[in-house]
Amino acid sequence: MAEQSIYDFEALSITGQPAALSTQRGKVILVVNTASACGFTPQFAGLEKLWLDYRDKGLVVVGFPSNEFGGQDPGSNDEIASFCQLNYGVSFPMMAKVKVNGAEAHPLWQWLKKEKPGVLGTEGIKWNFTKFLVGRDGQVLKRYAPNDAPDTLRKDIEQALAT
Repeated sequence: MAEQSIYDFEALSITGQPAALSTQRGKVILVVNTASACGFTPQFAGLEKLWLDYRDKGLVVVGFPSNEFGGQDPGSNDEIASFCQLNYGVSFPMMAKVKVNGAEAHPLWQWLKKEKPGVLGTEGIKWNFTKFLVGRDGQVLKRYAPNDAPDTLRKDIEQALAT
């Protein structure tokens, strides 16, 4: 059976607990592959701001650490969680480290890339902080490049929250 929406997927939280995305049914979800030592790492602050500004309206930001690009997140899940909290006050949900490309890519990331390919139809994630906006119906609305600052997503998030 082909997965129909984001709610068909599970992941592990950064603390190792099973996390079914079906628990977020009806919310707008921003999925981001993150890294602790990347030029885009300061985006954690902007992502946290989006989470704080819109969570009461139904937005969930979900971070998935990945060490695939330049080895920029080599730490353990505990180290990553500590870094994010300490340096950026991250309180939005963070998942355990995953692969986002290749045969071992997490099934959620395989699905996200198929639903919204990147530039020229390429599915692969090119770098850390690639973002996917998922609507209340569990379908992918939009894909954003790593250099798209979180603040520039506000209009799309507000539109998604209004539907």
